Amino acid sequence: MPTAPAPDSSAAATAPLVWLLEPYRAGEQQQALALAEALGGPFARKRLRHHRLRGAATNLGRGSGLAGIDRRRSDALAPPWPDLLITAGMRNEPVARWIRECSGGRTRLVHIGRPWADPEAFDLVITTPQYRLPQRPNVLHNDLPLHRVHADRLAAAAARWAPTLGHLPAPRIAVIVGGNSGPYTLGARAARRLLADAAALARDAGGSLLITTSPRTPTAARRVLETDCGVPAQCYVWRAGDPDNPYFGYLALADALVVTADSISMLAEAGATGKPLYLFDLGDGRHRMRPGAGAGRDDPRLGAVLYRALMRWGWQRLSRDITLVHRQLIASGRAAWLGEALPAAPGAVTDVDMQRALARVRALLV
Repeated sequence: MPTAPAPDSSAAATAPLVWLLEPYRAGEQQQALALAEALGGPFARKRLRHHRLRGAATNLGRGSGLAGIDRRRSDALAPPWPDLLITAGMRNEPVARWIRECSGGRTRLVHIGRPWADPEAFDLVITTPQYRLPQRPNVLHNDLPLHRVHADRLAAAAARWAPTLGHLPAPRIAVIVGGNSGPYTLGARAARRLLADAAALARDAGGSLLITTSPRTPTAARRVLETDCGVPAQCYVWRAGDPDNPYFGYLALADALVVTADSISMLAEAGATGKPLYLFDLGDGRHRMRPGAGAGRDDPRLGAVLYRALMRWGWQRLSRDITLVHRQLIASGRAAWLGEALPAAPGAVTDVDMQRALARVRALLV
């Protein structure tokens, strides 16, 4: 169904037909939506329901087809075929290739993030440093993920949430919490450090905390974050499909932001506000995100151990290195690690990544 305002009828007659093959991960969904909305025309969101195991051979073999989806529970995929298809995620790749084949090769494929197939299988891949993709003419290397944070949306969120959050003393510090990510674990130890460090920041400034969890926040960490931290605070526990999620209100009304550094998408969204931004390191011992081992202890997790082994000895395309993005944010003066001094105020916020992406996508449709 259309999710962007339709242009006038004369423009609609010549506008390209755009489909968004909805990704199955929340971060990728937001990136794909951001690009589709920024194109400025109507587009159709195609929601898919994937089988857990069926279609794995098609995925791994870089084939095409619909074996991996439950067609009865998925949105219809039928002509007229799109001029442009925006997608992300390995499970969507065979479906995207099938749609292009059905169109006789006319559909242009834009993949966001890291594709499982060779990038040459797409007309354009929009990626970021952690995926370490090769330099190719059809690969756009952006600094940060695409996002949906812009001035109008923040202004609307501020107007909506000011009556609810206005009683909390300023400066308000938003604490945006992700979860386990590859070699890094957000357990109870990390959550206690995060809460203590953020509360100290608020206490020293005479302010308050706006805490929000996310779909990936583990239960052990969430329980810690819901406890009394000794300063005025509001903690929102993420719920799927909640129309009263205050996330954008937090971004709009916060005076500074603390973001767990596992989520590159949330870092991009926080950075788009132009407000002081702190990165929280999930590690406190041998496996810190920033250079150098700490003296504390990391939260244990078998998956993290296996991922570190994969990064060291496995095929590079199977892993990602988010510290590459951290280093870029710190070096450019756009953020600091929590507990360290903020750099001098950066320049005005400009969404260069989105403008580059739009230019490349529109060039495909000429």
